[in-house]
Amino acid sequence: MEPSSITIRGAREHNLKSVSLTLPRNRLICFTGVSGSGKSSLAFDTLYAEGQRRYIESLSSYARQFMGQLAKPDVDLVTGLSPSISIQQKTSGWNPRSTVGTITQVHDFLRVLYARVGTQHCPDCDRPISAQTREQIAERIVGQGDGAKVIILAPVVRGQKGEFRDLFDDLRRQGFARARVDGQVVALSDELQLKRNIRHDIEVVVDRITVGPAARSRVVESVETALRVGGETLILARAEGTLDRRSREGELLLSSQYACTACGISFAPPSPQMFSFNSPAGMCLTCDGMGTRFDFDPQRLAPRPRRSFLGLAIEPMRTRIGRWRRHIYEGVARYVGFDLKTPWCDLPDKAKQALLYGTGDAHLTFEWRTSGGVWRHGGTFAGVIAELREKHKKARSPLVRAFYEKYMTQTGCPDCTGRRLNRQALAVRVGGLSIAEFSALSIDAACECIARLELTPTQQVIAEEVVKEIRGRLAFLQNVGLGYLTLDRTAPTLSGGESQRIRLAGQIGSGLVGVLYVLDEPSVGLHARDNRRLLDSLERLRDMGNTVIVVEHDEETMRCADEIVDFGPGPGVRGGEVVAQGDVGSIMRCPNSVTGAFLSGQQSIPVPVTRRQITTRAARNAKMGRVAKRAKPGDPAGRPVRKSGGKSDRVRVGRSPGRGRAAASQRVTGGV
Repeated sequence: MEPSSITIRGAREHNLKSVSLTLPRNRLICFTGVSGSGKSSLAFDTLYAEGQRRYIESLSSYARQFMGQLAKPDVDLVTGLSPSISIQQKTSGWNPRSTVGTITQVHDFLRVLYARVGTQHCPDCDRPISAQTREQIAERIVGQGDGAKVIILAPVVRGQKGEFRDLFDDLRRQGFARARVDGQVVALSDELQLKRNIRHDIEVVVDRITVGPAARSRVVESVETALRVGGETLILARAEGTLDRRSREGELLLSSQYACTACGISFAPPSPQMFSFNSPAGMCLTCDGMGTRFDFDPQRLAPRPRRSFLGLAIEPMRTRIGRWRRHIYEGVARYVGFDLKTPWCDLPDKAKQALLYGTGDAHLTFEWRTSGGVWRHGGTFAGVIAELREKHKKARSPLVRAFYEKYMTQTGCPDCTGRRLNRQALAVRVGGLSIAEFSALSIDAACECIARLELTPTQQVIAEEVVKEIRGRLAFLQNVGLGYLTLDRTAPTLSGGESQRIRLAGQIGSGLVGVLYVLDEPSVGLHARDNRRLLDSLERLRDMGNTVIVVEHDEETMRCADEIVDFGPGPGVRGGEVVAQGDVGSIMRCPNSVTGAFLSGQQSIPVPVTRRQITTRAARNAKMGRVAKRAKPGDPAGRPVRKSGGKSDRVRVGRSPGRGRAAASQRVTGGV
């Protein structure tokens, strides 16, 4: 039989003085009292810590060796304790990949919604994607031209982990001889040993064809086989180049399901992974799904713009430009039309763009002058920034990396413009919005958008449960007063109170029963008008069959609680005792309870008759006898410093004079 109460005997954690009390289960309990009186010591360091310790002890010895051991709290006895979950007031973490949508799992359901009922559009022409027939795919292959040698592959595995021994056996039984595994063509008759924990791409080589009038029937037959094996998708590669490749450059992806007939582009069928910026299948490859790039800033690269490019106007190039590098840059200058000896500030924007970011795919002619004449060779130019990126990437020394990072800043991704996903994922829409546009809405606006979402009868059957979950989780976020947040808001930008209420909304949506929830002042930072909605959420957790313990100073929370435990009578060594326990009336009648005196109105904090005048920082500095420092290049203007009584002192730091190297020095302003 399930116990009806939680019993604590002899709790001595921190400043607790052998506290013993009984708490009813499945109730909303408020721990209150003056700051430092022992509320958190009993709630988090005793009850929650003991619950976590017992959970770890219930695991097998094999699992415990990876989780470590937790110390037992300083308490004699705790009975009737349920599995505990702590929702403390702290940030959700510093991982920039975590957002409000991922923390609350709303983004997971959105990915399923867009993958199942989303309408695919072409990223180039914005037309809705229609299915290609097998005849159209065959015509596309025949259209490669007479005599063209092509290879037809059927993709069977895309970015999945495993050894795939059964798959290779099945392909051999079907009569296939070769396959391309992770970019390398292998014979299926060999004993293939794939690493189980690595993601693999496997494509079956269906046929090698020389296109011509006589090969049309063979092309049609190979297309049918490839679409059957590859799940209505095939890859067309030219046989002139090597088939061993990891990149998809020069290959065509043809699908009988998703293709733009106007642009002639085929797409892989949408999947939930395609809408995740944490998955290689959906992330923007330029910024790796971050939405921003830590890259070199052109404004920082040339701190001395009066220098020429050959005079190292680009400061992180560091060393003198030698003859070989110089003849490359001279070829760029001839192609664009400028002089390398011109000061950097006088160069046209076109010249700066070519030197920093390269000339693209343009074929340049470079001239290397020797005593025997001029040797000309051709090539492309990637730009100085590409060279600096490579040096920063290969640098092993932290000092070298720090040197390059002085010239780098966090900038938006030029390809996804901060939306984190690739072009195909951003071209899928539900209700006229892409998943990035929906995530950019506030939670209040997202609730309205989901409420008026119009779907066909077939789509309604498919998306009924998913839409229900999205609506419920968005409503939970509204109930805890977070309707102003957007789903794409990153976790490091959230305050402690926002993070706590987001986790609270996630726990409400998870639907757990028989759990002990311990919360740390969830009303902090919450507007008074939303406090009632927060309490409704806590009461909903209680009504689901959970015990909710709240460490709180809020009056409305105390009056709504089923049980109040007042700690005191003072902070620190003067606290650590239970002054009163019971409902609001019992607390108000207790003569030793400071909280009860304020609840009953016997004590109050008077409103000041006059308030101090708010002064600006400049006025405070002037009053304290400070002056504004003259602005210098690279220094923030107007930073106040103390008046100097004369010449500034000079303090020597580093090595002592006379030890073979001049000692470093820094100027320190003298005191008043």
